[in-house]
Amino acid sequence: MKQPVVACMTFGDHRKNEWEKVFSKMTVPRHKKLVKELKKLPVDLLYFDEPARSREEISLQVEELKGRGAESFIAHTPCWTSPNLVVYGVQKMDLPTVVLGNRDAGTHGCVGLFGAGGALSQIGISHKRIRTDYDADMISPRIMPFITAASVKHRLKGSVFGYFGGRSIGIDTSQFDPMQWRKLFGIDAEHIDQVEIIRLAEEMDSKRVDAFRIWLEQNSGGVHYNSEKLTREKLDFQIACYLALKKLIGDHNLDFTAVKCMPELSNSYVPQCISAAFLPDAYDGDEGEKESIVMACEADADGALTQQILKIISGGRPTFFADVSHIDEARNMIYCVNCGALCTWYACRSNCGNENLKAVTINQSVRPGGGGITNFFAAPGPMQLARMYRKDGLYYMAVIPCEAVAPDQNMIDEFVEARGPHQLPALFAKVSIDFETFTQEFGSNHISGVAGMYIDELIETCRLLGIEPVVF
Repeated sequence: MKQPVVACMTFGDHRKNEWEKVFSKMTVPRHKKLVKELKKLPVDLLYFDEPARSREEISLQVEELKGRGAESFIAHTPCWTSPNLVVYGVQKMDLPTVVLGNRDAGTHGCVGLFGAGGALSQIGISHKRIRTDYDADMISPRIMPFITAASVKHRLKGSVFGYFGGRSIGIDTSQFDPMQWRKLFGIDAEHIDQVEIIRLAEEMDSKRVDAFRIWLEQNSGGVHYNSEKLTREKLDFQIACYLALKKLIGDHNLDFTAVKCMPELSNSYVPQCISAAFLPDAYDGDEGEKESIVMACEADADGALTQQILKIISGGRPTFFADVSHIDEARNMIYCVNCGALCTWYACRSNCGNENLKAVTINQSVRPGGGGITNFFAAPGPMQLARMYRKDGLYYMAVIPCEAVAPDQNMIDEFVEARGPHQLPALFAKVSIDFETFTQEFGSNHISGVAGMYIDELIETCRLLGIEPVVF
C-alpha cells in the first residue's frame, strides 16, 4: 500500500518591502529545513521549492499539488503572513489541514500561526495546529497520526464495499445504512447475491483448485480429511468459492467485502471459511504474494469498515475479524474467536506464508454443509482492537489496545473443555480495561483488529470522520 501523500506549502509575506528586507531571510531557510525533515517521514511529500506569496502563486501550487494526489495539507507559516492568504490556500486545497509554525522567538511564528488558525476557526474549517522545532523526530509523533488519518478519509471516499447476501442469523449490528455511509464516508455499496459465488465456483478451473489444495496440503500443519464432513471434494469447493469471490471482487472493483455465509451457504453448500482465512492474507496458493483484502463474516458491514480503516492505518497489513467470545476477568483477557477462520498471517506473524501455514491445521466444520475450518492460536504481539458501532443512529468507535498472548497449557485445557470438540481459531487478547464499562458500552458481538498499536491514529481518524472515539 502506498504511503500517505502529503502536500506542503510555505506561505510568505505578500508585501514586497517587508519580504525583501525581513521575512525572506527567515522564511526561505525554514522552508528548506522543513522539507528536508518531512522527507525523513514515511510519506510521499509534494512541495514547491519556493514559498507562495500571492493568490496567483497559491493557486498555481494548489492546482499542481492536488493534481498529484495530495491527501492532506501542511500550511507552513514560519513567519508573519497575511491570514487571508492562508485561508485562501486552505479553502482551495480543501483537504485535512495542519497549520505548522515554529518555536523561534525571532520569526513572529506565533503571530502567523494564530492569525491563520484563528481565521480558519472563524469560518468553521477544522484544522490541527502544531508548533515545533524543525526536527523529524519531534514532528513525527505530532503530525503522523493526523496525516495517516487524512489518508484514511481520502481513501475511503470513492471506495466500493461489496455486500454479499444480507443479514446473517439475525445479527442486527452487522447491518448498515448505505446512504449514511455515502454521506459520512463517501463509500458506495455494491449489493451482490451469494448465489454468484456458488455459480462461479461451479465453473471454476479445476487446475487452479487442485494447485491451491496441494499448496495447502503440502504447507499447512495438516488437512484432517474424513469421509463425512471434510472430504477432498468439500475442500475443493471451498477453494473454488474463494477463487470465485476473488473474481467477483475484481469484476466489480470492490475495495473491501462482507459475506453472509450462514445459514444458506454453510448449511446447503459449504461455509466460506477458506475465503475468510486467505482473502485478508498477503499470500495464497493461487497467486503467491497478493494484496490483503478485507473480508468480514456474517455480512458484518461495520466490522468490514473497521477492518478497512485498520488496514489503511497500518499500511496494508492483514486484518482479522472475530467474535468477542469470552471475557476472562481473572486473566484480564478477551478471547477473540471466529466460527471457522482467522487470517492465517496471525498464526506466526511471518511475511512468509508457508511459515504461518505450518502452525495452521484444516479441521472439519460442524456446519451442515461440511468442509474445513482453519485452526490455530494466534501468535503473541501487540494488537490494535477496534469496532465501529452505532447508538441511536450515531457512529462510535471502540479503541482497545492489547497484547496477543500465547496461551499456556492450563488455558488451552480450560478452553478445550469449555468449547468441547468444536475447536476454533482464537486470539487471546491481554487488556487493561474496566470490563464492566466495556460490557455496558461495547456495541457488537464482533470485533476487528490489526497487528500494532494505532490509538492516536484511530482517534484522529474518528475526528476527521466526525465520529466519537471510545478508548478503553
